Amino acid sequence: MSQDIWNAVDSYFLSKLMPPDEALEEALRASEEAGLPRIQVSPAQGKLLHLLARVHGARRILEIGTLAGYSAIWLGRALPKDGRLISLEIDPRHARVALANINRAGLTDVVEIRLGRALDLLAVLADERQEPFDMTFIDADKGSNPDYFEWALRLSHLGSVIVIDNVVRAGGVADPANDSPEVVGVRRLVDLMAAEPRVTATAIQTVGLKGYDGFAVALVVDEIEPEAAT
Repeated sequence: MSQDIWNAVDSYFLSKLMPPDEALEEALRASEEAGLPRIQVSPAQGKLLHLLARVHGARRILEIGTLAGYSAIWLGRALPKDGRLISLEIDPRHARVALANINRAGLTDVVEIRLGRALDLLAVLADERQEPFDMTFIDADKGSNPDYFEWALRLSHLGSVIVIDNVVRAGGVADPANDSPEVVGVRRLVDLMAAEPRVTATAIQTVGLKGYDGFAVALVVDEIEPEAAT
């Protein structure tokens, strides 16, 4: 198997199951023109997030890592009219591109981008005592994944879903010799999920336009104590 085959298969499914979408295509073009890194989810992964949110009936979604807003558009479209997506982004340039993309997609009243360091913004969300999130998508700096997961859990409720992207790292997660911060962050995340009695979780390997990687999914199966969010 090779990247060429993975790309061809992704393109096949894209042509059959995901018709052309001007807002999403423009979001990718704007990201490219602004020189943002090409690390957004693939179209197939974006639609998977969209379907997960719809199947789950999510009304409130938290996204950690906005980039150009591509995944935010997929997730925001899955929400009902009274739904809300809060997306956290540290880079002002990324946030500007994302805001323009979200506006073009007609999601201004649904998606809120908060600018700043995610761990600081997550603490603010907890202080605001907002309604818990039904779904969280974590796709930011991988070394901080354990901290993001703990905050996502605090801001969740029984039945919430937490999705974490890029957990396979081209197989690096299973290579004892790989001690990069990103891989170490993923391993710490996996250890946290394994030891956390309030969630049940799995991880899936994926191939496609984004190469060889994967994602983890955790379901909150026990009540989150209110004081845990303080």
